[in-house]
Amino acid sequence: MDLLFALQSFLFLVFLSIYVYLHFYTTPPRKSTHSGFKTYPILGSLPEFLKNRHRFLDWTTEILRNCPTNTAVFFRPGKIHGIITANPSNVEHMLKTNFENYPKGERFIDLLRDFLGGGIFNADGELWKVQRKTASYAFNTKSLRNFVMDNVSFEIQTRLVPLLARAAETGCRLDLQDVLERFAFDNICKMAFNVDPACLGGDGKSAAEFMRAFDDAATLCSGRFLYAFRFILIFKKFFNIGSERRLKDSIATVHNFADDIIRSRMENNSYEQQDDLLSRFIGNDNNNSPEFLRDIIISMILAGRDTTSSALSWFFWILSSRPNVQLNILNELEAIRSRNGQSIGDTYGFDELRDMHYLQAAIMEAMRLYPPVPVDTKACLNDDVMPDGTVLRKGWFVTYHAYAMGRMETIWGKDCHEYVPERWLGEDGTCQPDSAFRYPVFHAGPRMCLGKDLAFIQMKSIAASVIQRFEVDVEDKGTCPAHLLSMTLRIKGGLPVSVRNRCI
Repeated sequence: MDLLFALQSFLFLVFLSIYVYLHFYTTPPRKSTHSGFKTYPILGSLPEFLKNRHRFLDWTTEILRNCPTNTAVFFRPGKIHGIITANPSNVEHMLKTNFENYPKGERFIDLLRDFLGGGIFNADGELWKVQRKTASYAFNTKSLRNFVMDNVSFEIQTRLVPLLARAAETGCRLDLQDVLERFAFDNICKMAFNVDPACLGGDGKSAAEFMRAFDDAATLCSGRFLYAFRFILIFKKFFNIGSERRLKDSIATVHNFADDIIRSRMENNSYEQQDDLLSRFIGNDNNNSPEFLRDIIISMILAGRDTTSSALSWFFWILSSRPNVQLNILNELEAIRSRNGQSIGDTYGFDELRDMHYLQAAIMEAMRLYPPVPVDTKACLNDDVMPDGTVLRKGWFVTYHAYAMGRMETIWGKDCHEYVPERWLGEDGTCQPDSAFRYPVFHAGPRMCLGKDLAFIQMKSIAASVIQRFEVDVEDKGTCPAHLLSMTLRIKGGLPVSVRNRCI
């Protein structure tokens, strides 16, 4: 019987290989009557996916741009069926109008469960609502805003500026992306559980190990979504080999570091009268088990650390080749200092940051072209029809493509590929936000990013402090860097820069 089964399996694979060869190599792919992904018999869009997954964002952007409604149906073996859209009406439908029909879904949650557990960014239903309610209250308190501003100011004055000043004095080149990631990591760890890992300018070895492990875990988890065949992932995970072994080790390091902090805080009752997020969740009686708290905190670190550093890395790359934009920012900063009797080096307060309209427009324009979270995926619970007429079936995935949306002429006009901060400014010079469904950089609807305002506090504080003191020269500034698609959009290989003191 075993021999017969083996022979049947062998013949099946031979005939399948011949069939695939005939259709893939000797006949052109079958196209639908509309633009979209090329499809092949049985294999769907798998061959095109394998051919282009190393450039997934640009490939799918090209496809969506040529579709009548900027929406395309995608299919490949393994029950992977769904749509990818860059249509604002569809985005509003899935993120707001019919929100309950588009949860994260079991596939998304399962792929990230090892790392994020049941944290707010990997939860649906009541579990998500409980966390959202507590986090929403915390993010809307003035005490947390002041706590974040104090921490950002401390990190800038005592670590970031001295680091850049030393680089300017010695001529040493820096990886600015790495610097920004370490800054954001210190800041979000203080905000999340009031622990200073001192990754920027510090010597905390355990914290540095935690940060490296966090990096690896985020990148490897993201890679799970690009497997052509799910059984390969299952095989590697079951036998604990390759990338899955590295992922398991990285997650263990992250969890152990977070568990030690949470355990110490709970045992000593040291969370009372503190403003960090961990203290607020420990004080929540709904669920404050150590595992639940760890999942929440890891999700918060992921959101706060990777997004702001990604946005600023692309922003500084863009800025390096646009002296006119730098000049406009410098003029705005000088006007704000003059109005408030400040000098270069003084800390900007909340009101001063709020008046930085051109700087905010410049950062928002950078995120339009290089959104920190370039794609986001939901699951379709029940059959539905999108506003553009696209039909969805139960169990399909639905992905909105923020990276592609920033490059759609139908949304931003003929200059959609150009960097134009002025598109965000009103006639009075104030920064005017656009619809979150045209610009879903901070998500939209009930899952709208709670940390949006705090993110702008951090990004504007860093950008203003760096730009007014230093000239940042990016190596090979005329060439667009390759991107690394992790859970956020990072610059592949970092952002090498040289720094000079700005002549005042």
